[in-house]
Amino acid sequence: MKTPLTAVAVSCTLKPSPASSSSDLLATQLLDALAGHGVTGDLVRAVDLSISPGVQKDMGDGDEWPSVRRRILDADILVFVTPTWLGQHSSVAQRVLERLDAELSETDARGRPTLFDKVAISGVVGNEDGAHHIAAIVFQALGDVGFTIPAQGSVYWNGEAMHTTDYKDLEETPEKVASSIGTAASNAAHLARLLKAQEYPTPR
Repeated sequence: MKTPLTAVAVSCTLKPSPASSSSDLLATQLLDALAGHGVTGDLVRAVDLSISPGVQKDMGDGDEWPSVRRRILDADILVFVTPTWLGQHSSVAQRVLERLDAELSETDARGRPTLFDKVAISGVVGNEDGAHHIAAIVFQALGDVGFTIPAQGSVYWNGEAMHTTDYKDLEETPEKVASSIGTAASNAAHLARLLKAQEYPTPR
């Protein structure tokens, strides 16, 4: 029997609820694919929360990041999804990455960084280019704070430039995107189980 795993998807859409969101859709599709590998998880729409600017784990005064942080720390897999604006990840995505910076100075009871043994995959949507650039930025940041990135752990959809069709408007998921979702989920679950069975050593 496979080891049960958990995931949390952080959608960095700029659209507050209840507006429909392409980022939310891709995040949900990745969670559904992970479920097929024995991974349970749920979605956080970061823009709906009051996440204060800063690089501390708790900025006080109504900061809701600590609750998101706890969900990330409790999960085995992070699904990080952002839209593309002006060829870049969203400002909400940047805020989340900046808040994760606090984990660089946080350790567990064995003196290991808090995010060691956790896996991260990314999703990028947008009707303009920039997905490869964004994935590179996101993975560099997530790797820096301790996440492990699986092979082919990035899923993206670029719509036709200067057009208004969004990912959520498609009648069906493109075959290449669906295949990428399946691969990213399978590899993430596989890697997370390996790390659960044999953790990273304490840095010397």
